[in-house]
Order: sequence, then structure tokens, then C-alpha cells
Amino acid sequence: MKQMRIILSILFLLTFAVSQAQHPIAFFNNADIVAVKSGINKYPLLTQSFNSVKAEVDAYLGKSVDVPFPKDPAGGYTHDRHKNNYMLMFNSGVLYNITGKVAYATLVKEMLLKYAVLNPTLKNHPQATSASPGHLFWQALNDANWMVYSGLAYDLIYNSLTPTERTTIEDGAFKPEVDFVTKDLKTWFDLLHNHAVWACAGVGIIGIATNNNDYVEMALKGSDKNGKSGFIAQMNHLFSPDGYYTEGPYYVRYAILPYILFANALNNTQPGLQIFKHRNNILQKALLTCLQQTNLDGTFFPLNDDIKDKNYTTNELVTAIDIAWKAYGPNEGLLTVAKKQNRVILHRGGADIAAAIATRKNIPNYFPYKTIESTDGINGDEGGVSVLRVGKNDDLTSMVFKYTAQGMGHGHFDKLNINLFDKGNEILQDYGSARFIGIEQKYGGRYLPENTSYASQTIAHNTLVVDEESHFKGDSKLGEAYHSEKLFSSINNPNIQYTLAAENNAYPGVAMKRGIYVIVLPNAKKIVVDLFNVNASATHQYDLPFQYKGQFISTNYKYTANTKKQETLGTKAGYQFLWKVASAQVKDTVAQFTFLNKQSYYTVSSLIKGDATILFTNTGANDPNFNIRTEPSMIIRKSGSNECFVNVVEIHGNYDPVNEFSSNSYSSVSAINLLENNQDYTAVAITIAGKKLQLIQSNKDFSTTATHQIKNNQINIKWVGPYTVLYDGKSF
Repeated sequence: MKQMRIILSILFLLTFAVSQAQHPIAFFNNADIVAVKSGINKYPLLTQSFNSVKAEVDAYLGKSVDVPFPKDPAGGYTHDRHKNNYMLMFNSGVLYNITGKVAYATLVKEMLLKYAVLNPTLKNHPQATSASPGHLFWQALNDANWMVYSGLAYDLIYNSLTPTERTTIEDGAFKPEVDFVTKDLKTWFDLLHNHAVWACAGVGIIGIATNNNDYVEMALKGSDKNGKSGFIAQMNHLFSPDGYYTEGPYYVRYAILPYILFANALNNTQPGLQIFKHRNNILQKALLTCLQQTNLDGTFFPLNDDIKDKNYTTNELVTAIDIAWKAYGPNEGLLTVAKKQNRVILHRGGADIAAAIATRKNIPNYFPYKTIESTDGINGDEGGVSVLRVGKNDDLTSMVFKYTAQGMGHGHFDKLNINLFDKGNEILQDYGSARFIGIEQKYGGRYLPENTSYASQTIAHNTLVVDEESHFKGDSKLGEAYHSEKLFSSINNPNIQYTLAAENNAYPGVAMKRGIYVIVLPNAKKIVVDLFNVNASATHQYDLPFQYKGQFISTNYKYTANTKKQETLGTKAGYQFLWKVASAQVKDTVAQFTFLNKQSYYTVSSLIKGDATILFTNTGANDPNFNIRTEPSMIIRKSGSNECFVNVVEIHGNYDPVNEFSSNSYSSVSAINLLENNQDYTAVAITIAGKKLQLIQSNKDFSTTATHQIKNNQINIKWVGPYTVLYDGKSF
């Protein structure tokens, strides 16, 4: 018996030694730790990042950290405390491995032991408002965040714990949370959605940290382990083949973190999976596509539910870029962004980036932005997004043309929507989402009711509204059944970039087709020509909004301003939030509206054939809680069945407020003529500074080798391919 006990003790010690040898492994391994330690005194950015993390954690050493019973929504004390706690545990665990200071491991241990007491007692959060409530937080998504970072923290201090402490933490802190998300919230865990990416990563990382293969298998293959859901399915279904995430760049910014963190852990523990190579390097493509869909200041293009202040210096992209640097190798664009982030994670990738920044000269000031067309859908056949760019550096102009699928739960009703950015400024804007994230006073930091009733409605965007009703009647389930379609694009000529897309399902019996041209004329002037055709068998009211950002300067037509009394523009579909501040009746003219944004002028020149109403609006009606930002728009309203909206957006002039100097503040567009418009062709002539710009497009034959000809009393042109553009009679 005594001999058996000795043998068992030896076996236990051997097992303990093996387990010690394989931890830490989820965030980094021993070789990574050596690389970080050796670089801390060499590379200033790594030194700075280390000192920053150390200062934050050191403030808690030797103190009892509160692990409160959860009661507050986002922005409240308990919410923020638990959020801070999981980052504190993670950072303290990292410092333990870098410094060897036991106090850091003790801090993590004591906090996890408190969670081991708290978590088994928790029911649904008292502030929960959705079908996926959390325990520690108001929504399960935040619980999944806690699982990711707490699991990493546990792995980081695993070797410092006794077997009894491990059992207590694994059974008390982790098991209740894993059971909660995989059993009680099984349907949510098995969704193909960014929330479930976090949940899978949380369960998987905890599985790696606790040596629980059952957890890892559920994370990879779904709660039933059949592969229909789980992390691999998320990688296969949430991205198009070129890396576009259907909910938009703001949400891939959020989802890329659990993708990258769990992939990093899997790469360390199961290198045979080759997870970073999965689906032709899909995570690398997702990261680079996300970065291409940002403005010069790093803010994400506001597609769908976007918080417009969020940019690529966010913690999620710091982590993703640093780990991607190790996984995929050096990348100059990532280096530019990392320099602006001005911090790195304490990981091998972060150390390597810090080394590159310290040793490289002439790191570019701007990410290498370029024209990019991204497909949507698993197979890349559900529409997409074009970002047409001209200029470079601080003179970059970007036209975003969205013809995607609905975008799941965070999608907006904005088929064929456009947004314009110039010199780093938002010119034709998108509202983004109605949410004050992390501010408890504003609906607990959750999405405001106005997110649904206004921000996602079609009138809040720069695309056509029919009969004051949003696309798909504002029904996201109906919208999910359809997608817009790109008909043709040409992006190889830097002076003429063109995309034509169609939407035939947003309104029954109404077909929409929009062609966007971004043109740099031979005199270097930049213009956007917008040809929006709508065809219907019945008569409708058509509203085409331009949500502009800037100061109203002038119009070339008379309007009536409602200075003493205002009324709302409508009663539903977002119209109820718009004050009608001015209106004009126009007929058979080119209506011009000029506004100033920062130091440049922008003029929208609109061809008006027949009668039309031009409306100027401000948001703010029916908003007693002042939840919506006050923002202006100009709306062209026409009635008819078949209409062609021709608009030219011109970038011109300069305003110097310091020296009180203004130049070229007037538009140079003097005439717009619709030369032909039918099911086969649309042809337009625009007179700019006395010279004629002609654009002719095929509306149904998009062969690049087909020969076309239009011959009437206004035009006689023969060309090859889907379109042609002539300036002063010549191609350019």
C-alpha cells in the first residue's frame, strides 16, 4: 500500500511537471516571453507599453480588488468594475511571466477565487433586456469578454497555483460561465454572429487554460460538436472570400479580437490546424480589409451600426495587428497604424513591431489606402462595397458605395448608399448608430430606441426613398432575403473610377440602378457624377437625400425658410425626426447647393427635369430626450414612375479663416444635359468651366468587348465596353 502511494505520488509529480511545462500557452509561450523581456530595454515603444501596463497594475498590488454583485447596466459601477477586473487580471498575469514577481500572480489568484465564490450564485443580470442576458453583465456578450481575458489570465498564472486552487477556480469561476453560455444560451452560442465569436473564443481559451478538451472541441465545432457552428464555422461564414465582414468594418474591428486571440492560442497548442492559414489567410484579409475601410484619421467608415468616433487605435486592433505581425510577417501598412497606436501588447508580435519602429526610417504617415472593392456573402456573390479613391495622403478623396446584403442584426436599410470623404473630413455622411456606449444615463449605454426608428431608416442615408417608406418596409428579416448586385466596375484608370449597381427588391415593382463615377479632370479638379435611375410601373414619390456635413453657403434658387414655425417632414420611417427648415419649388433647371466643410467648398449640382421640390431638414423633431445629433440634409423630391436623378458633387476652392481669404467658392458647373436615358443607355453631358464632360453607360450589356453607339440629335458617339467618358471630346 505504501509502495502504491509512492508510485501515485511520483505519477502526480510527473503530471504536475508536464502541466507546468505547457503553461503559459494560450497568450504566449516561453520563447515569446524571452523575446519580450529581451526587448523591453531596447525598444522605446515596448518600454513605454510595459511601463504603462505596470503602472496600472501596480496600483492594485497588495490591495483587495472589489468583485461586486452585478446590478448596473453599461457605464454603471459594477459593469465597469468587472470590465476593468478582467483586463487587470490579464495584464497582471502577463507581468507575472515577464518579471517573475509573485505578487502579480497572487493578485490574479485572489480575484479568480472571489469569482469562484460569486459566479455559482448568479442568475440573469437584473438589467438584462435581450434574449441573451448575461450573468456578470447585462448582456452575455460581455460575459464572453470576461471569459476570454480571465481564461488567458488563468493560463498565465497556472504554474503558480496549487491543485486545490486550480480545482476551486475551474469549478467555481469558469464552469458556471461555460455551462451558462453553452447550455442555457445554447442557441446564442451556436449563432453565426460576432457575439458567438466571442463566446467560442471564451470557451475555447478557458478549455486550453484548464486542459479541458471538451471545452475546446465545443468552441471549435459548436455545442453539439457537429461543426455546423463554432469557431471554424464562424471563420467560414462571417467573411466574404476577400475578408469583408457583412456587418461592416466597425463590427469586424470588434470581432477580429476574439478571432485573433483564439487563433493565436490554437496556433500555440494545435499548430497542425494551421489556423492562421485557414480559408486562404482569411483573418489577415479581414484585418487588412477592415483597415482599408477607414478614413485618414483611422475612424471606420460608418456602415450599419457604427459608433463614429471609434478608430484603429482601439485596443482590439492593437492586439490584432501585433499578433498578425507575428502570424503573417511584417507589413508596412500595419507598421504605420502601429506607430499611430503608440503602444504594443506585451507579446512577441508587439516586441517585433516595437523593434521595427525603433529601427525603420521614414515610416509612412498614412496607411497605404487604395481603391478597394469588397464582395459580400460567404461566396462573394451577395453584392459588396466599393471604396473609390483618388488623390493621396492628406488630399485623399474616398467615395464609399454600398450595395451589400442586409448586414444581419446591425444592418441598415441603405441599398445603393453613398458616403463621401475628402481630406480626412466626412462630407456626405452616414448617421451611424444611435448609441452612447458606456454612458449609463443614455439608456444604460445600450442602443437607443432611435437607432431603429431613425438611424437605420433609409431617410438617414444618401439613397432613394420611395413613398416615405424605408427599404424592405424596415423589416430586417425581409431584407436578409435579398442583396444588391454589382453590375460592372472599372477601377484601373486612376482618373476615372466607376461602379454600377442595382437593387430590385427594396420596393415591390421598383427597380433602382446607380452609377457612381469618381473623376479627376485633366485640370486636376475632382468631381463625383451620380446617375441614379429608378423605374416603376406606377407613380411614386421619390426622395433622394444628401446628408451633408458642413455650413450652408448658398443656392442658385430661391427657397422659403421656416424661421418662425417648423413642422416635421413626415410621421414614420424616420421622417418624424426631421424638421422641415426650408423648401423650394424648382423646374427644368440645374439646381445648385454649396456648403463649406473645414477649408473646402462642395457643390451639389442637380439636374431637374420637370417639377421638383428641394427640401432642407435638420434632425431633432420628436426627440424630447435629445438622443439624436442635430444634422442637416438636402432632399430632392420628385413624383413619377421612371426618373433619372443626375447629380454632380464638385470639390472646389479654399477658405482660409485665419487670413480671411476665400478662393474659387463658386461652382464651375454651368449645365447638365440628359442626352439619352432608356433601358439600354444613359448619356449625360456636363459643362464644366466651359468644357464638356460626356458620360455614356450601358444599362444592360456589360461586356468589355461589345461595341455600342448612340446617335440622336444631341449626340453621336460610338464606343467599346460598358461605358465611355470624354472630356472636351477626348478620352483621358
